[in-house]
Amino acid sequence: MGKKVHQSSRRAFMRNSLGALAAFTIVPRHVLGRGYLAPSDTLTKAVVGTGGMGRGHFGYAGTRVVAICDVDKSHIQKGLNALPNGGKGVKTFADYRELIQLPEVDIVHVATPPHWHGIIAADAARAGKDVWCEKPMTATIGEGKRLVEAVQQHGRIFRLNTWFRFSDRFYGMGTTVEPIKKLVESGLLGWPLKVTISKHTGFDWKFYWVGKTNLEPQAVPKELDYDMWLGPAPYKPYNVHRVHSTFRGYWDYDGGGLGDMGQHYIDPVQYFLGKDDTSPVKVEVDAPQQHSDAVGTWRKITYTYADGCQIVLDGAGTETKAAYIEGPKGKLYPGFKSDIPDLEKKLAQFPDPAPQVTDFVEAVKKRQKFALNEENGHRSATIVNMGKIALQLGRNLEFDPVKQEFVNDEGANRLIFQPMRGPWTI
Repeated sequence: MGKKVHQSSRRAFMRNSLGALAAFTIVPRHVLGRGYLAPSDTLTKAVVGTGGMGRGHFGYAGTRVVAICDVDKSHIQKGLNALPNGGKGVKTFADYRELIQLPEVDIVHVATPPHWHGIIAADAARAGKDVWCEKPMTATIGEGKRLVEAVQQHGRIFRLNTWFRFSDRFYGMGTTVEPIKKLVESGLLGWPLKVTISKHTGFDWKFYWVGKTNLEPQAVPKELDYDMWLGPAPYKPYNVHRVHSTFRGYWDYDGGGLGDMGQHYIDPVQYFLGKDDTSPVKVEVDAPQQHSDAVGTWRKITYTYADGCQIVLDGAGTETKAAYIEGPKGKLYPGFKSDIPDLEKKLAQFPDPAPQVTDFVEAVKKRQKFALNEENGHRSATIVNMGKIALQLGRNLEFDPVKQEFVNDEGANRLIFQPMRGPWTI
């Protein structure tokens, strides 16, 4: 009996001692194993694409850059120069496939042109990395579906890098999105709602992102691996206007101002309309015939949901007096102005929107789904990509949100996946 008491006391002592020790000790990551981080740990990050966007995210709080990758040697050097101590100790790569195999990397930040987003993000997820991806999430609807599958099958945490659904002043609205969400949920505007996104409601469609139709072949700069830059995109002779800062003007890599700003502008609308798990059933376009290579401008793109809600992208700026949100009971204008008397007083009687997980570092450590993740990010990217397909084909389209394919339109469905040059697949 005495021996049993002695063993029990010894076990209790050990438990108490280890508990006290854990309270004052930072547990090394290699002890915990991958996926089990000490709360005090700084996450390690690798950045693929070290142009202006990639370099701009080197210093995100709670993370430390340990590797960078770019197909342009001059971008690699700029990346190193932008890091502390000239990037001493930071590994550099020309091929992301080598980078994602590094065991010391927790997060892969994808800051390439959009035609690479889906492939790199999915490969990183399959390699056991959590992913921070620039917008638009993917260049096609099909790539988005495959990326969602990869993230979820491999239990990864994903963040899309547009933040207006949970922080910052939302362009011309003069407020964060939270009070707009609260207003919509209150029912004070009625239902269904029409949202107009235009320069008159505070949103610039950046039509300077248009392509050129008369590009002359040029010599590829010696520092650029142009074949790798193209990756899955069709081969086109090199011209400086195709790459780096002006790539958005070409369908092979992006979608002009719609590709650049669409997810910034539309994702918060999807959020406050409560459409995170669905898509519009129709897209209508009013635009000049688009060039097969170079992105042009458009006058209007209208999306309609099954319940009658609409998102109108007014590129021509013809609806000069349009409200940002219009419902059967009231309107909301830029600056959070409304035709509803005493709006703020009435709104104060309603509950605030449900809280969101908005700290990506904490989401990774605690394995929590981030506010803007692979699922709702894919849905807002799909809205952008529906518009791109309708513009390219020059016709209105119907869409099945469940099957995520176009209705009775073989030509449109062929564009759900953009053909990829070998050996690239997703």
